[in-house]
Amino acid sequence: MKRSVIAVAAAIAVAVLAAPVEAKTFRYAFQGDLNALDPYALNETFTLGTLSNVMESLVTRDKDLKIVPSLAERWEIVEPTRWRFYLRKGVKFHNGEDLTADDVIFSFERATSAESNIRPRFAPKLKAEKVDAHTVDFVLAVPNPILHAEWDSWFIMSKSWAEANGATKVLTKSNQLSPFALKANGTGPFMVENHEPGVRTTFKPNPNWWGKSEHNLTNVVFQTIKSDATRVAALLSGEVDMIDPVPVQDIPRVKASAGADVMTGPELRTIFFNMDQVRDELLYSDVKGKNPFKDARVRKAFYMAIDIDAIQKRIMRGNATPNALLIYPPLFSRAAEIKRHPYDPAAAKKLLAEAGYPNGFAVEMDCPNDRYVNDEAICQATVVMLARIGVNVKLNAMPKARYFDKVGAPQKYDSSFNLLGWTASSLDGLNILRSIAGCRDADGKGATFNFGGYCSPVVDELAGAISVENDVQKRDEMLTKAFRIIHDEVGLIPLHQQALSWGVSKKVSIVQRADNRILLYWVRMQ
Repeated sequence: MKRSVIAVAAAIAVAVLAAPVEAKTFRYAFQGDLNALDPYALNETFTLGTLSNVMESLVTRDKDLKIVPSLAERWEIVEPTRWRFYLRKGVKFHNGEDLTADDVIFSFERATSAESNIRPRFAPKLKAEKVDAHTVDFVLAVPNPILHAEWDSWFIMSKSWAEANGATKVLTKSNQLSPFALKANGTGPFMVENHEPGVRTTFKPNPNWWGKSEHNLTNVVFQTIKSDATRVAALLSGEVDMIDPVPVQDIPRVKASAGADVMTGPELRTIFFNMDQVRDELLYSDVKGKNPFKDARVRKAFYMAIDIDAIQKRIMRGNATPNALLIYPPLFSRAAEIKRHPYDPAAAKKLLAEAGYPNGFAVEMDCPNDRYVNDEAICQATVVMLARIGVNVKLNAMPKARYFDKVGAPQKYDSSFNLLGWTASSLDGLNILRSIAGCRDADGKGATFNFGGYCSPVVDELAGAISVENDVQKRDEMLTKAFRIIHDEVGLIPLHQQALSWGVSKKVSIVQRADNRILLYWVRMQ
């Protein structure tokens, strides 16, 4: 009798061990595309956030956005201008190759090349030196207290894989075919199983990942759903488990549904307008022989013609916070000292007349239609507002891939007026001065993402001083001065911080960070 009980128990144990793990497939949708998988081709939050599930950096950020070790298990400043990073041993790429210092050196050289879209994440004149197989030094021209603050999106590539696959150079356009069109090789917790650019991508867990998984997923399916109505319907029907974003007009309906809810919260990203201030004559305007945007009075007129409260209430339905700065205010201690220029169409018309445009002028505006919350609607509303002061705006709305190619460096900033969103990836004001408000040339050397070309030598000089200043009070004083110059000269036109709005099935637990990254390794399903 005892022997039979033992036999039954053993049989049950074997059956339990042999039973397959319950499949947990997480399906999510975004309004925009995931195109080529080259991690240095497009410096854009959704693309980099998605790739961060597949590829990894020397450092990463935790659930509270604090910098923590990743492929580098530790680092130290051995000299004021020399940082040493010690690589984690035993890490393997998805194809089975070991991670070594050679991969880091290769990735550094590729990421800082002229073609790289993430080049601004690195300090000027930075050099990388191999110390041994698992140690790399980074040598600065001058001290930099936040050298690695933007490196959570600098993904380390396999040198041998890149060479074998003809991927040693960075794509110059996000829609070019390349080895990254259909595949990727990283060290991260998920592997790309199949990739249809702009349509659908499937992932599976990496069984050899060095880290400790917090997710319980067996498969992940991402798909692009551009239509707001279709995206919401897919969530409510259970076709997908998460959508980003929930259109602001549909937030109450999703919250009231039985199977889904809306996760909302502040986002780091600022939405703003750029104006071409580089060319002597605008590419797309009826003004010939000169550039109206070179005149600060014209730029201020545009600013004062935009009814930011109407955009907040009617377009964003309260899910946005007007901002006078180009950075999320809680990230800067003295943000309250700078106030928005008032909405005043009459004053705006007077400024235009003083600048020599009493009847306004015509100009074209470029705008993405699948990147930010209500991006095209914001642009449409702005067209109407500017018409009230005599400015006739032709709106060119387009998908984000085509938009970034046209308006950015690949097409030499082929735009006169455009909408952009920016997250200070270092969580520091210097990122703003270096990336979107610093001087650049026609090819993008300098502040690559300054899509309007605003340039203040004083701001650039302040940025240089800020980059080596360790005293917080002195640093904030200089940041305040730089932000005030940009504000007074209306180098760019800030609008608001959009709010996060993720539609999530009630069967899903997910971490929502303020940088709006969808990180699969923190997803759990019932």
